[in-house]
Formats: sequence, structure tokens, C-alpha cells
Amino acid sequence: MKNQFFSLRPFVRVAIPVILVLTLIGCGFVASVPWIRNAEQNHVVNIGDSIFALSGEIQEFLHAYSGTTFRRYAVSGAELTGGIMAPSVASQYSIAKMDDPNIDTILMDGGGNDILLPVLTSFDPYNCRTQWYQFGRLSSRCRNFIDDIYVECVDLLNQMAADDVDKVVYLGYYYTKNTWLLRLANLKQAIDYGNLRLSQACNYSAVDCAFVDPRPVITNSDILVDAIHPTRSGSEKIANLIWPVLGPRL
Repeated sequence: MKNQFFSLRPFVRVAIPVILVLTLIGCGFVASVPWIRNAEQNHVVNIGDSIFALSGEIQEFLHAYSGTTFRRYAVSGAELTGGIMAPSVASQYSIAKMDDPNIDTILMDGGGNDILLPVLTSFDPYNCRTQWYQFGRLSSRCRNFIDDIYVECVDLLNQMAADDVDKVVYLGYYYTKNTWLLRLANLKQAIDYGNLRLSQACNYSAVDCAFVDPRPVITNSDILVDAIHPTRSGSEKIANLIWPVLGPRL
């Protein structure tokens, strides 16, 4: 029995942080703020992942700035077009259209969980962590994986254009950090390349798309102990970046 007990310790050391982080990321609706399916400004719709959905504070700031409300379908754990943990960003958009198809402005993010969830749950099959011996160079396997996400993003944005969406505000991703819970600072190169490809998707798609890059303003103190999500100060900084682009739409 003693040997069996100690044989479980490596598994426990790996499993407990992953379980805690998945709880914080939110599988499905568990750690998401409620959807807003009817608002004062139904033509404006928020879709995306837990950066928006975990606390809802980014939208709280934007509602306060505008003095009005807009719809929200963002879900923690959402991937861009696939995944089993939560409705994808593309699925959220479809649901929003079914609720009210008169959408002219989309506030969104997407693509982050496509990279992050395999890192946390499948021991980084795409090699998106940059190890010290890679000397700051992102692996070709991760670059190719992100290129596939880029194609999915362009397809989704082009669909929005075909649906007569006038404007998309696309929030990029900031750097994750190292904490006692997880060490995610070595995703820097993947985040840089991911933001490059998401910004290119914005530029090269048919819809009028503005890419908002939070990397210059979000510091480690703006990120929760889960190493991923924004604190209230981080949410306020992100809202302040979004507001000059989104504000005229409200």
C-alpha cells in the first residue's frame, strides 16, 4: 500500500493544478457570467471566451462608459470554431443571430483556448511552449497550428461580412505569466505569433475589423493568480482600449 500511495504523487502534482485551472477557465457555463440575450442595443453583440465571460467586468466598464447595454454570449472555455467544453465562438455568433439577426457590430475574441487548452490538458501536443533550448524560437508545429486557427478566423469574419455585419472589434491576447499555480510565461512566442495572425485575419477578411492589442498595457499585476485572466484593473485597461473603437457604435 505504501508503494501504491507514493506512485500516485506525480499524477496528483500534475492533476491538481490542471483541475484548478480548468475550474477557473470554466468548462461550459460553470464559471461564466450569464448571457445577455436582450439589451438596449441589440445590434451590438459580444462573443468570445473567458477573458470576457469569467467576470464580465470588461462589459461592465463598457456599459458604464456608454450608459447603455449590449448583448453578450461569451462563454468560458470557448474555442474559435470547435471544442467540447463550451459553445464555440462561431456557435455563439449563430445563437446571437437566431435571437436577433440585426447585428451590425461584433465585439469578440477567440483562438486563445485553441492553444491554451491543449497545453493544459494534453501536455502541449503542438509544442506551443517555448523552452529555453529553443532560444526564443516558436516551434514550426505550433506555427502551423496557429496558421490553421488563422484560416478558421478568416472564414468566420467573412461569414460576418456576408451577414451584413458592419464592424468587428477583435480583442487580441496579452502575455500569460508564471504563478504558484501554473507557469505559463513560456507561451510568449505563441501569443506573439497568434496575435500577428489574428491581426492579419482582421486585415485580410472582408469585414471592417479593428484589432485591439492588449500586450502593451497588461502587466503581471493585472492578471489573476490563475496566470491567465484579468483582474479588475486588467479588465478596466482592456475596456479603455476597446472603448474608443466600440464607443461610436453604441
